[in-house]
Amino acid sequence: MSKILIAYSTTDGHTLEISHRLGSVIEQQGHSVSFISIDEEVDIDLNQFDKIVIGASIRYGKHSKKVYRFIEKNLSVLDNKPNAFFSVNVVARKPEKNTPETNPYLKKFLQQIQWQPKELTVFAGKIDYPKYRFWDRHIIRLIMWMTKGPTDPNAVIEFTDWEQVEAFGQCIGKMELKLS
Repeated sequence: MSKILIAYSTTDGHTLEISHRLGSVIEQQGHSVSFISIDEEVDIDLNQFDKIVIGASIRYGKHSKKVYRFIEKNLSVLDNKPNAFFSVNVVARKPEKNTPETNPYLKKFLQQIQWQPKELTVFAGKIDYPKYRFWDRHIIRLIMWMTKGPTDPNAVIEFTDWEQVEAFGQCIGKMELKLS
């Protein structure tokens, strides 16, 4: 049994929902899972965990600056433990942009950090127009219109492939621990 940390950064809560589903799958494999919000900048000793997973959402083409700081601050620990990263973004709803190799936001992110996650994936996110603030709703509708996505201001559309999420949870549970 491993102690696994899922550190997440979420804009509207969907990355947290994905994190909880991953946690459930991992726990079914006999591991213990803890969660922390990177957005709250909690100071935690990552050395107490056997494996570390980081998940982050995209808003307006970028991951939160707090994600970059968290990775930079914990780089040596991350590099020395089994680890994984997942990005959540709506552009991943498109089949030609839903892998780590084809998702432009994940590719750009990986070029901007020193850490090289051992396991990577990208999940399609969710559009929840009623939940967004006034300006966000209009800007996101414009972006969706430009990219031929949904623009109904009352729409809530989840693009997440939950089977993909569960498969990634299985992968995390099976990551090999390093022998010291």
